[in-house]
Amino acid sequence: MFRPMFQRHLRHLLLAVLCLFGLQAQAAVSWRDIAAGETDDRVTALRNALLESNPRLQTFVQALLDDKVRVSPAGVWIVEGEAVRDFAADQVAVLPADAEEVSNNNRMRRELGVALAVLQLRSPKLAQREQAVQVLQEQADIKHQAMIEQAWLHEINEPLKEQLQTLRASLLLDAPAAADRVLAAKWLAAQGSPKVSALLEARLAAETDPAVRAQLSLAIGQVKSQLDWGERLGLLFAGLSLGSILLLAALGLAITYGLMGVINMAHGELMMVGAYATYLVQQGFKAWLPGLFDYYLLLAVPMAFLVTAAVGALLERTVVRWLYGRPLETLLATFGISLVLMQAVRSLFGAQNVAVENPAWLSGGWAVMSNLTLPFNRLAIIVFAALVLGAVAWALSRTRLGLFVRGVTQNRAMASCTGVNTARIDTLAFALGSGIAGLAGCALSQIGNVGPDLGQSYIVDSFLVVVTGGVGQLAGTVWAAMGLGLINKGLEGYTGAVLAKIIVLVAVVAFIQKRPSGLFALKGRSAEA
Repeated sequence: MFRPMFQRHLRHLLLAVLCLFGLQAQAAVSWRDIAAGETDDRVTALRNALLESNPRLQTFVQALLDDKVRVSPAGVWIVEGEAVRDFAADQVAVLPADAEEVSNNNRMRRELGVALAVLQLRSPKLAQREQAVQVLQEQADIKHQAMIEQAWLHEINEPLKEQLQTLRASLLLDAPAAADRVLAAKWLAAQGSPKVSALLEARLAAETDPAVRAQLSLAIGQVKSQLDWGERLGLLFAGLSLGSILLLAALGLAITYGLMGVINMAHGELMMVGAYATYLVQQGFKAWLPGLFDYYLLLAVPMAFLVTAAVGALLERTVVRWLYGRPLETLLATFGISLVLMQAVRSLFGAQNVAVENPAWLSGGWAVMSNLTLPFNRLAIIVFAALVLGAVAWALSRTRLGLFVRGVTQNRAMASCTGVNTARIDTLAFALGSGIAGLAGCALSQIGNVGPDLGQSYIVDSFLVVVTGGVGQLAGTVWAAMGLGLINKGLEGYTGAVLAKIIVLVAVVAFIQKRPSGLFALKGRSAEA
């Protein structure tokens, strides 16, 4: 009774031992098949190993890529410096005399790189998985579909999961079954990206099945429609961004020229002063508060306003005050001051541009569509321009200073008779306009170069905005700035930047000839009427 039972258990034990040795032998052959032999056989062995999900495969693939693998008829070894390990047995060993270096041609290296990327899709680190997807987007093919499918099922990061889904669909375009290709085309139709459009067009050129061709054509049309909308929205955003910059540049001029009647040719240089004030604050934070660098703009904004307001007040007290009512002399004097300011900056900071860095929270952008990314610094300038506009409108309409400025603008003699210190109001109003120019310079420092010639790029556009909108009209300034910005960017796509500016200038001149008072004329009777 016991003897048959003993024999039966002995047979089971022997079978288990044989199976164990068989598995070890199979594993050893598997590693060697990946490392040695014809390239086609090695590629097949590598792809089969990927399906087995062996935890040691990534180490082996990396060693092959690093040329650390040696192979002989007896096995496979990993050589790192003086250390040698028998990879199949996973133990320290002595390298046999007949061990040879593994030679990997370009095709094998590509396969190893793809295999490593597939293995990294299982990494717990998101950065490694993202890098793996980027590699697979360039090099994977339909034979890797099963592994990518598994990675997609287990991925928890939604953006990366969507990238894997797009990768799955792009690989399915080469699937043998027509139904799979139709399904892939339907999925890719929702992915409005230039790369997907090129992929679909390439597949359409090679496709022979009528049903698949029809779905591919439909998908290409949908993708191109999304891309067109991305371009339109990008053009609209570019126009609004340029309009916001023009608005910031023109708001200060709307006070000094629109309300006070002073043709201030140094307005652009006041913007430059604001940009350099921002640069100095940035350098101060780098030197003394490096840990708070991302917050330097919180100090740079008021500093740019105060510095340029002080420069503007000094300019009004020493030069402009004696030239009221004499526009030609004012133009010449302020033009001379602009040259003095530019030379002063060149003497202090050099003729080269200085670097003003964006804080971390203004770096990068918001990816709305595949071909439309809204930079954070541009978005911030649009919001900043709206805030500055609201503050200026409130100051002119709701504060005592605004009441005095409007009173002096409409009838200086009557305002003086009622006890208003017109000289003081002139200084404060000119300082306010100059301070707003400094805020414009602070904003411009976040999107372009800061140099002595910064203001020269915006002075003409600022005057165009003020004159087109209507002298002394903030609402007109807003409409003119946004309109000129949108028209300029709309024309650039067809004519180029230089010709677009020329067309806008000619259009503004023609408009002013027909409507000298601008978009919004002052209503009511003036003292001179």
